[in-house]
Amino acid sequence: MRPRSDATILHADADSFFASVEQRDEPRLRGRPVIVGGGVVLAASYEAKAFGVRTAMGGRQALRRCPQAIVVPPRMPAYVEASKALYALFDETTPAVEGLSIDEAFLDVRGMERIAGSPSVIAARLRLAARERVGLPVTVGIARTKFLAKVASAVAKPDGLLLVPPDAEREFLHPLPVERMWGVGAVTATKLRSRGIATVGALATVSEPALAAMLGRAAARHLHALANLRDPRVVQPRPRRRSIGSQHARGRRALSPEDVDADLIALVERVTRRVRAAHRVGRTVVLRLRFDDFSRATRSQTLPHPTAGTHVVLEAARGLLCSAQPLIERRGLTLIGIAVSNLADELPIQLRLPLRPDDRALLDAALDEIRARYGIDAITRAVLLGRRPELTMPLLPD
Repeated sequence: MRPRSDATILHADADSFFASVEQRDEPRLRGRPVIVGGGVVLAASYEAKAFGVRTAMGGRQALRRCPQAIVVPPRMPAYVEASKALYALFDETTPAVEGLSIDEAFLDVRGMERIAGSPSVIAARLRLAARERVGLPVTVGIARTKFLAKVASAVAKPDGLLLVPPDAEREFLHPLPVERMWGVGAVTATKLRSRGIATVGALATVSEPALAAMLGRAAARHLHALANLRDPRVVQPRPRRRSIGSQHARGRRALSPEDVDADLIALVERVTRRVRAAHRVGRTVVLRLRFDDFSRATRSQTLPHPTAGTHVVLEAARGLLCSAQPLIERRGLTLIGIAVSNLADELPIQLRLPLRPDDRALLDAALDEIRARYGIDAITRAVLLGRRPELTMPLLPD
């Protein structure tokens, strides 16, 4: 494919997404430092970030840095709704949308100048719509490649818009610190800086073999190409999920069979609820286990018919767990995960085979309706009462 010669890729990224939703919905939080999450920081407003608060930081450390911060519990349903509203705007802007996370996406607006204006005009219109219709600030970077657009949005934050013209790409990128590179984390940055490579420009002058000796062949190829402005990737919609799963880490304390079964029930309910919400059905149930010695085991069962029924998946998962019981007894259990894979679209009602009504399927539908109307925690099984609800991160649109 011939490299594009104009800057028509947008990277749109909501600013401090969780914290911005909280500030949008609660006027008293606006303009004040906000931390979402207690034990661990899930998000921080820019007012809190100014004091050095960062995502994934421990809650105590965050409050030592910013004692005046207001800590709020996460509200995942609110973030899901805000994400849906953002993606609706993205889809209205262009048919070429590639989601990266629940609050950021690439948009390709090539060929839309006559009907929608220049990329800068389109980006400005998108930011205004996000403010007026969703109530959230969105930063947009515009460039010829996905990598440069993402870097541009990071440089433009918070609440900004930055266009990188094709003839000014080196002037924009090369003075930046190596940490701006897509794929350079703390460990890689330390290795590079220890060898005097502190900027992207310095990185671009290092040969690929020399980089491979420092970082490995794959990382060297990736970073050498990006630093030298080679990024042929195009914006393309993400493929539909092939599986939907969830897991729960339990630490190293001893667990009773009842505790493990309760974990299994909670996971199966969460996963099958997601499968039904996506209007999918699956054929294979997968159980994943991690043990005290950090070894892992996977068990799976393919069902006779695709399903999204909680009781069917739970029965299969319990059978898989039973087969792994000797391993659990010898090694101890620190993590349990469940997934439903081999997903397919759920058939429309009029095309389904006439089956005898299933009370358990009707119960699934009733529980889904109650939770959709009154919240995920509105109703639960008796065996799960008193258990601290697990934090479930929102998913990208499927």
